[in-house]
Formats: sequence, structure tokens, C-alpha cells
Amino acid sequence: MKLLLPVDGSESSLDAVRFAIRMLLAGMNGEAVLANVQEPANLYELIVAHNPEVIERVSAEAGLHTLQSAQELLDAAEISYECEVAQGDPAHTIVDICERFGCDLIVMGMRGQSALRRTLMGSVSTEVLHASAVPVVIVKPEEVDEE
Repeated sequence: MKLLLPVDGSESSLDAVRFAIRMLLAGMNGEAVLANVQEPANLYELIVAHNPEVIERVSAEAGLHTLQSAQELLDAAEISYECEVAQGDPAHTIVDICERFGCDLIVMGMRGQSALRRTLMGSVSTEVLHASAVPVVIVKPEEVDEE
């Protein structure tokens, strides 16, 4: 089974990677695809940079940097993986990556947003859940006990 693990640098996305590692170590035979989606450059960045290739290179480097923590977790667990950094709308690009790599399952984190914010802005995990042709596991953030 091939698992797609979208990583955005948040602790929530790393929780999803840890969850996937637990599934794989518990006996699920599979491998992972780590993915990071960079937002396209805005007009200001395009004007300041003068060169679209520079923006693409910096974006790719930022994406690879974002994947490092997840790579370290998978390396420590001795789980094989591939990496992909792409640009575009996060939800639709995640679904595209899933299709391109032939993934069977998407495991992703959910940011801790209020119900109002989710309603007004939506969330990437919700969009992926509705757009994906494969099952999606959304790992909720762990509750922190405050004493």
C-alpha cells in the first residue's frame, strides 16, 4: 500500500506522519510519499525577483526544507519513501500528487481551527477529503491537558 503524507511544516502534519509510521510498523505493508505544496508566487514576488526561475528554485528549496522533519521520522523508522514538492492550490495539488504516484491512502493532519474559521475559509483537509478518489485519514491534533 502506498500512503501519501502531505507535510506543511506544522506539528499537525508531523502527527499525521507519526500516525502513518505507527500503522506501517504495526504490520501494514507499504511505503510513503512525502509531499509539500508551495503556494504560487504572488505578483509582488514576481516583480521583485525579475526571474521566475529564481522563484521556482527558492520554492523548491523551501519545500524540501519543510519535508526534512518528516524525512527524519521515516528514516528513523526505516520506512522507504519518495518526496515530491509541487506548486499550486494545496488541496487540488495533493489530489493530483496522489493520482500521479498511485497512492492508495492519504494520511494528513488537521489544523486546530475554530468551527467559524473552517466554515468561512474551509480547510485543506476538508477539500482533500471531498476531492480525493482514495480514502483519506485526517489525524486530529492531540489535546493538550492544561493544569
